[in-house]
Amino acid sequence: MTTTTTLAGKTILMSGGSRGIGLAIAKRAAQDGANVAIIAKTDQAHPKLEGTVHTAADEIRAAGADAGAKALAIVGDVRDEASVQDAVSATVAEFGGIDIVVNNASAINLGGSAQIDMKRFDLMHDINTRGTFLLTRTALQYLRTSEDPRILTLSPPLNLSAKWLGAYPAYMLAKYGMTLATLGIGAETHIPATALWPRTTIQTAAVLNILGGEEVYRRSRTVELYSDAAHAVLTAPGDTVAGQALLCEDVLEAVGVTDFSRYSPGTDEVELHPDAFVD
Repeated sequence: MTTTTTLAGKTILMSGGSRGIGLAIAKRAAQDGANVAIIAKTDQAHPKLEGTVHTAADEIRAAGADAGAKALAIVGDVRDEASVQDAVSATVAEFGGIDIVVNNASAINLGGSAQIDMKRFDLMHDINTRGTFLLTRTALQYLRTSEDPRILTLSPPLNLSAKWLGAYPAYMLAKYGMTLATLGIGAETHIPATALWPRTTIQTAAVLNILGGEEVYRRSRTVELYSDAAHAVLTAPGDTVAGQALLCEDVLEAVGVTDFSRYSPGTDEVELHPDAFVD
């Protein structure tokens, strides 16, 4: 895999992106001069989490200021069909089309099958699987007119080992659903579609608050690992990444990255924490 282009002039529509990995991917794209629209519910600041859709747009503009990048903040909900249609329409009205859809919005709950509340189950599936399907299919008419359309979803490879099938089935179904929706729509439409996932956990609020607290956070790589890998996927020839579920580290190694210390959590002695669904 070799990178052949930049994202200059491309229009990206991303779900989520107020903070964390999604925001890092958006800012990396803006550095090339991409226009980025983000649809998220975060109109107001969360008491425990930094960032809103508006502050994210400001950060994206700042990251791409020298390259002429633009950003559009859209308050909306990927679970709602009208909201998603409005987001697609607003993006096209602002930037003239859509070249790339990034499915970043995701909910997580690691409750066991007998313990998880079905409302939490439904929430994960509404945001993760249904949201991915809905945003992608709503943007299809514009992706089809792009000279280089792409679909990128932040979801794991379909690892059917008993270890992962039995770990947390509710969450597994929702995340694997994202991957299946992405690869399925890609195969149907022949638009290059890729799922992307890290080998190790990433320093996000979810890791800090849900997956293991400060200890796991300390043993996680920085968000730039994901944003650099996403950039490499989105600038690679489409036929080399279409229909694949890739790991961030493999993508970066394929484009010549040999020193991963730039994504280090801060010390060479840290044993990195493996992410879910990766053996």
